[in-house]
Order: sequence, then C-alpha cells, then structure tokens
Amino acid sequence: MIRGLVFDKDGTLFDFKTTWNAWSAGLIRRFANGDPEREAALADAAHFDMARQSFLPSSPIIAGTNREAAEIFASVVSEHSVEELEHILMNATLDAPQAEVVPLSEYFSDLRTRGFKTGVVTNDTEAGAMAHLQQAHATKHLDFIAGFDSGYGAKPDPDPLLAFATHVGLSPSQVAMVGDSTHDLVSAKRAGMYRIGVLTGMADYDDLAPYADVVLPHIGHIFAHLQNIQNN
Repeated sequence: MIRGLVFDKDGTLFDFKTTWNAWSAGLIRRFANGDPEREAALADAAHFDMARQSFLPSSPIIAGTNREAAEIFASVVSEHSVEELEHILMNATLDAPQAEVVPLSEYFSDLRTRGFKTGVVTNDTEAGAMAHLQQAHATKHLDFIAGFDSGYGAKPDPDPLLAFATHVGLSPSQVAMVGDSTHDLVSAKRAGMYRIGVLTGMADYDDLAPYADVVLPHIGHIFAHLQNIQNN
C-alpha cells in the first residue's frame, strides 16, 4: 500500500512550459546582451528554440541541476565563472512566477488529511524549491523538501528519494515517486519505488511510459489511481 508520495517540482507541481519557457527566453536575451550570434550560441547550448520560445525535449537543462545549467551557459558566457553563473541563476529563479498544476496548498492539505506523507525532491536548489513552494503556500503541508544541494545528491541517483522515505519512516515500497522526466522515473526505479509519470513537463507519453508504472495527465489524477490499484 502506498503511504508516501514524493514529487518532483518543475513540470510536476508547476507546469513547465507555462512557467519556464518565456522566462528562459528572457534569460538568454539577458546573457546575449543584444548580440544575435551570442544569443544563437546560448540557445544552441541550452537546446532552446528562440522562435518558439520553448526548450527542445533534448535539453539537458529540463531535468538538470542548477550547477549543470550554469556549466551549459558558461560555455558561451565566458566573462563569468561557473560558480558566478550558478549564483546568478539561483537568484534569478527565486521570484519566477510559478504556474501551479492544481492549487497546491489545498492539494497537499488534502493528501495529509488522507494520511499520506508527502515530500518534494527537485534538481533545483533547495532555496529555489522553498521559494516556489512558499509562493504556493504549500510548505506547511509537506514533510520533506530537498534540492540537489541539500546533501542527499541529485536525481537520477536514488539517494534523495531514499532520504525522504527514511525521514517519514516508510520503506521504499510504500512510496510513489511522481515526476515528469525520465530522470525522475529512473531515480524511482533505483530506489525501489512505484513510478508515476505526469504530462505537465516537456516529455510526452511515449517518452515516459517505458520507465513508469503509470502515466497520468497531471497530479490531480493520482489519488483516484491509487485507490483503484489498491482496491484491486
């Protein structure tokens, strides 16, 4: 029986395209500083389509850490070190407006009322995770929040998911991991958890299905799905 749910953040709790595509286009223009060739080089490095203002599904930034994003931009933005870019990116994301997939405060409050332990494990920074979840008034309903820099590692390694299970006193088999990327689902498999893919990120059904136990439209469908599998 599933008693714990650990969620990815971007593309899972917050719609990735609505939240990050336009914001990222603005960031690329900022780093380009009016130079079309530099803008094109930045977009190419990030696998970002400036005309459509959208990440390509192949972009390593989608599921990567803040550090990995900084390393990608550093290949073009030579006037800043990777460490400086990492700091710039972290601060720039803190107040980025988030598009909640469902009203998250009510959603997590309801899960807690139903007896679930809940957490968020993201490859964003812990500061970014806290800022965005505070915007959604969700932190008070969560049992665990970790970023890639929280000391547990980063997905697709299983360690941050196992840290959630340990923190809430559940075995991995009692936990479902919910995510929008193959990184999330590979991490869940390595941790021995039930794998739920959602379609609110950049990956489509065919991308996620080989790695997931189930693929759902969004997180609002999870409780009904768990009721169904646990009653059968």
